[in-house]
Amino acid sequence: MKKFFAGLWGLFFATCAGTLAASQDDDFISMRQAFQAGDSAVVDLYAQRLQGHVLEPYAAYYQLRPQLENTTVVSADTIKKFLYRYQDSPLGDRLQGEWLKVLGKTEQWELFAETYPGLINKDAELTCYSLQQRFALNDDNAFNEARAIWFNGRDLPESCTPLFETLIAAGSLKVEDVWTRLRLALEVGNVSVAKRINQYLPRNQALNERKLTAAADNPLRYLEKHRNEIKTRADREIALFAMLRLLRSGPDQAYVYWPRIRARFNDTDHSYFMVQVADQAARRLNPNALKWFREAASTSAPALLSDAQLGWKTRAALRVRDWGLVSETIETMSSAEQQAGAWRYWKARALKVRGKIAEANAILAPLSAEHNFYGQLAEEELGLVIGVAAEPYKAAVDEIAAVNRLPGIQRALTLYRLNLRTEATREWAWVIRDFDDRRLLAVAEVARRNGIYDRAIHTADKTVLQHDFGLRFLAPHRDALSDLLKQQELDEAWVYGLIRQESRFITDAKSSAGAMGLMQLMPATAKWVAKKMGMQKYHKTLATEVNTNLMLGTYYLKHVLTLLDNQPLLASAAYNAGPRRAWQWRDEKPLEGAIYAETIPFNETRDYVKKVMSNSMYYASNFGHQMKTLTQRLGIVAPKSNGINVSEEENKNP
Repeated sequence: MKKFFAGLWGLFFATCAGTLAASQDDDFISMRQAFQAGDSAVVDLYAQRLQGHVLEPYAAYYQLRPQLENTTVVSADTIKKFLYRYQDSPLGDRLQGEWLKVLGKTEQWELFAETYPGLINKDAELTCYSLQQRFALNDDNAFNEARAIWFNGRDLPESCTPLFETLIAAGSLKVEDVWTRLRLALEVGNVSVAKRINQYLPRNQALNERKLTAAADNPLRYLEKHRNEIKTRADREIALFAMLRLLRSGPDQAYVYWPRIRARFNDTDHSYFMVQVADQAARRLNPNALKWFREAASTSAPALLSDAQLGWKTRAALRVRDWGLVSETIETMSSAEQQAGAWRYWKARALKVRGKIAEANAILAPLSAEHNFYGQLAEEELGLVIGVAAEPYKAAVDEIAAVNRLPGIQRALTLYRLNLRTEATREWAWVIRDFDDRRLLAVAEVARRNGIYDRAIHTADKTVLQHDFGLRFLAPHRDALSDLLKQQELDEAWVYGLIRQESRFITDAKSSAGAMGLMQLMPATAKWVAKKMGMQKYHKTLATEVNTNLMLGTYYLKHVLTLLDNQPLLASAAYNAGPRRAWQWRDEKPLEGAIYAETIPFNETRDYVKKVMSNSMYYASNFGHQMKTLTQRLGIVAPKSNGINVSEEENKNP
């Protein structure tokens, strides 16, 4: 009988605990909403109820944050106490950054200087406040650092303006420096930024802002109207900007128009413009790109190419197999850029073609130790088998339990349970930022057990020496996918490689463009596929349901695979950017798959395709599939045919 009543009491207390937890969860959501609405009284009410709750630090933050602007109410000691108490949460660093911005605005430089060094996440606004504080101390190095910030075309925070005004007043920024930044802003199309920079020019040299707006709105009409009036430097800069805008319609049109105004420009400007033409041509896979790069270099004052432009010149050389130019161009890049995996690999390939095997292998050997697309290709060039750890490190029970008990991990798990992914991911990233490999794998296992697959993968991906490729390349939903893959005759490893890249197995993932679910289907594509499959009563909400999403996604993937010669490389590109583009990126002659991947014009798609194809290698190994090399998976891309016919819905998944 005693055992019976003890059991009843246990059940009663468990039920009460569960009810209390649910009630506190509701209180937290209400408190968060009150904070966002600026209702401090309601925040205070709920904060009392949440004392002792795992998310209590958020209650303290929500109470303190609105008071920051009033430095007579919030003392430095209050801030310091908060930072000390919640240093294990990103909230401490976040509040510290917000406090520093208040100190910067109010020019409390002594307190700013004391607080700033402890901040982890610094942004441009705080960087400029820090430089202002150092200006006040006459720090000469601060002047040089502020000058470096000046030379870019981006919009910068208001905290940077006093720096620039001080530099100009001191003569550290000359008129020529203003022209340089003005061109940088116009080069990236930042007209509003250019107009603000224009104010620093002497009045008799400044751009006519009405003309600048006209050039931005309709460059060809502006040029036709004003091409005989290009006399001053301001006129030339606006005309050059109009030519850059014209490039958006295609490099051929801009190149044909340029001779009409070429005589108004010196060789330096001509070379600059030709580099822009060549760069845009390379990005569009235009066969004239290399010819235009040569023309840019042939003037008496050739322009210097940026690393990005050198990258596209290298890709243009790869398309025509000019291995000498590939090597030469890579060697012109900055030393930091040359260390990128892409350029180490292609430089080694260029060396091998030219018979410099020892030099090539000296590059390939360390690259082959990296677990990525280029590391895999480097392994194959060396004749090695894909490097997957034969005996992965598995965290012990006590290691997993230890990291699971960490307050930050408990906060993250609670926030994930409440579907507050942004806050949860910040907590997770903060906790693991200094973890060694063993703790990373232990906490990755915690994420896996809680179904937070994206964090498990991301965390396991961070290890340096000890690895668990089972965690890096998780494979949930295999039962749900198995029959679908058989029906569509799709390679399981490739499909998993694609889903991992699309959603990291977040079932309700939704992109900024509106793509949904595990396989990130656009609404129009999902609807088109549902109709093709004869689904009755399909509606948009079904697209995030696991089985439906996988059914629609695998059908569409098979469709684009069939459209594109049954080549997973092309189908991967099509899945991200659309079948028409994937077809257009072919060449007029057979193209090595790795070169096709390297020369995809869209940065996002290029990175996506490489990762999908690389992922498929690891999944094939994990699944025990018969192994093919990555080179075999990439294949040889056939020349362009007459084209493909696709409807708008078929082409809308990107």
